[in-house]
Amino acid sequence: MNDLLIRGATVYDGSGRPGRVMDIAVKDGRIAAPGPAKETLDAGGLALMPGIVDVHTHYDAQVTWDAKLTPSPALGVTTAILGNCGFGIAPCPAPLRETVLKNLSVVEGMDLGALLSGTRWDFESFPQYLDALGRLHPWANVGVLAGHSTIRSAVMGEEASSRTKPTAQELHRMQDIVRQALGAGAVGFASSFSPNHSGWGGRPMPSTICEDDELRALVAPLKEAGKGVFVVAAGTKATPEYLEQMAADTGRPMFMVTVLTMYTDQAPERAMSYYRRCAEALARGREVYIHANCQPLSFDFTLREPYPFLALPAFARVKTAKPGDLPAIYADPSFRAQFREDLKQPKAGILFSGDWTKVEIDGVPLPQLAGDADPLDWFCERPLEQQMIAKLFQNDDVGVAPLLKHEAGVLALSDAGAHLIYFCDAGFGLHFLAHWVRETGHFTWEEAARRLAADPARKYRIAQRGEIRPGAFADLLLFDPQAVGLSNLQRVRDLPGGGARMIRGPQGVHGVWVNGVRVHDGREYCALARGPGRVLREFGA
Repeated sequence: MNDLLIRGATVYDGSGRPGRVMDIAVKDGRIAAPGPAKETLDAGGLALMPGIVDVHTHYDAQVTWDAKLTPSPALGVTTAILGNCGFGIAPCPAPLRETVLKNLSVVEGMDLGALLSGTRWDFESFPQYLDALGRLHPWANVGVLAGHSTIRSAVMGEEASSRTKPTAQELHRMQDIVRQALGAGAVGFASSFSPNHSGWGGRPMPSTICEDDELRALVAPLKEAGKGVFVVAAGTKATPEYLEQMAADTGRPMFMVTVLTMYTDQAPERAMSYYRRCAEALARGREVYIHANCQPLSFDFTLREPYPFLALPAFARVKTAKPGDLPAIYADPSFRAQFREDLKQPKAGILFSGDWTKVEIDGVPLPQLAGDADPLDWFCERPLEQQMIAKLFQNDDVGVAPLLKHEAGVLALSDAGAHLIYFCDAGFGLHFLAHWVRETGHFTWEEAARRLAADPARKYRIAQRGEIRPGAFADLLLFDPQAVGLSNLQRVRDLPGGGARMIRGPQGVHGVWVNGVRVHDGREYCALARGPGRVLREFGA
């Protein structure tokens, strides 16, 4: 007898084939032939698709105190990949724990108090971390990338953010850690060259200062293992051509993450040029892909926490200042002069490049509020706690749609678990279903199921997930096509130590199943003794 029978839903199986009304059965965590079941669910009028595969999350620390990985499972996500940008928490020798968490709090916009009081350290090495995740019984499947900055810190200590070149012995140790991680079940290896990635006190994140020979040495174990992906927050260094050469050298898939691949009306052709170059690499048999975000990249921020501006040289003083010193810095004519100079020739790949119309307060663009005043001066004179929003990239549907349709892209960049004080994009999949399918018609439901589930699973070599077919794992999302979407953004104080974060809930969701077990019913998490998610360790070649 089956464990579950979902009857009468329109099934979009992830293959791209036309949806059809049918019954889907689950037995022992996998899709089975329809037949009598212990539980039968009438799903007439609803749609059933594979659970969303989110390949760009930052739950590395949060999962140690929140095995639910909230809010992702409520938002349809059944598989999450951790360790992106190379900012994980393993390996981590005990003396470096505070350093790693302080860096994480800045680079990924996390509450430091929550990290320090909530992170459970029952591991040091990467294999021990995977074992610890297994003991937590997560509510979604999780895979983990071995992280460059984390590994560099573990080997080079406090000098990881200041010393460009490791010794030969240190490089050998880092290589061995990557090999050990892949052997234990890492999804692959991740790094960052992004100019937006700085850590505690304004110091660079370790990987961003490394030289090319170090990066190539740490990617080489992927070829040795014959498995694993490489994911890089690219900045201007890791171009499609650079990654194509790495793909040729290793035979492994490459994924790039950069605002240079996001649409902006300031450079409307730039993003597509990256996609075309990746497509040319694919045509030559080298897998080079782009993490494509389907939501506008926006940041809620204040002058106390001005994340979108921190890559500008003028803000080096802000990054290291005590809160009480900030008003004087913003009022300083030399700071404002440097700020203006930075915006005259902004570095490629930074978040804010000078278009003040993209900065709003209560929905009104800043130049309109400033009137005859200079926008930069007016901006610097706002109260430290004034809430503002920077709407930076992916804001024009006409420009974004061709990027999302491109096969060189993989829908990603929820950043779930990160930037909690600025936004919550963990519901990227529900946004895609609501906006890009129902509201605009740019995609069909069939295409959406493929792009949100089967496509990322295939590109990341995650076997037997992302499709509804006999024998596949029963990771499922049941929803009402006419109502699916996201609730309004709200601030909640539910982090360890009473810290706050931004969060969204689901709309139109009727059930989320992970390995055949219902984890959320669309209103609340189900009462389970432990989560049904698995730590993914086996990946295809």
